[in-house]
Amino acid sequence: MTKTPYTKEEIKLFRKLNTPQKIQEYLSSLPFNFSEDGFFSSPRMVIKNNSADCLEGAIFAAAVLEFHGQKPLVLDLRSMRKPFDYDHVVAVFKKFNSYGAISKTNHAVLRYREPVYKTTRELVMSYFHEYFLQNGTKTLREYSEPFDLSSVKHFDWRTTSEDLWEIHEVLDKLKHFKILSKKQAQNLRKADSVEIEAGKIVVETQN
Repeated sequence: MTKTPYTKEEIKLFRKLNTPQKIQEYLSSLPFNFSEDGFFSSPRMVIKNNSADCLEGAIFAAAVLEFHGQKPLVLDLRSMRKPFDYDHVVAVFKKFNSYGAISKTNHAVLRYREPVYKTTRELVMSYFHEYFLQNGTKTLREYSEPFDLSSVKHFDWRTTSEDLWEIHEVLDKLKHFKILSKKQAQNLRKADSVEIEAGKIVVETQN
């Protein structure tokens, strides 16, 4: 268990969130942070603000996993840029010698993944068919290796009130691995009308 000086209230909450499933349930209960100001909040501020976007949710989940003795790992999913789609970040955990993921999203898809994947690539590929634009174009193209947030030593990403934009930049600069060859990308079938309608299901709650 980390010795980071959380408050009594934070420790009480973290102790309750003692499984990946409970962490996911907590994040899913929070309103999605739709702010476009480019400010990313620490786990402490996520609790205070009662909201999170995907990066904030992943970092929060990583902090709670660390509190319970796991490595605080986050992984970047990178989409294509033309046409543009947003990247996504998840917290990665291991159980039964397999990988799972905790994910904060307002969409019905791109959510929690059970720890049943033997490699991080397997885990990433479980998101592939759900990652598409409203016109059906499938956009997931690359992924990073899991990044250990405990390697960030020069400031406390767990409790700071300052912007965590630096972590966003670190993830973006990590080596990313391509998912598809050029021929595979050209051969992709678009999501059909049923898939597109399902993909439109979102949580409308806004902070």
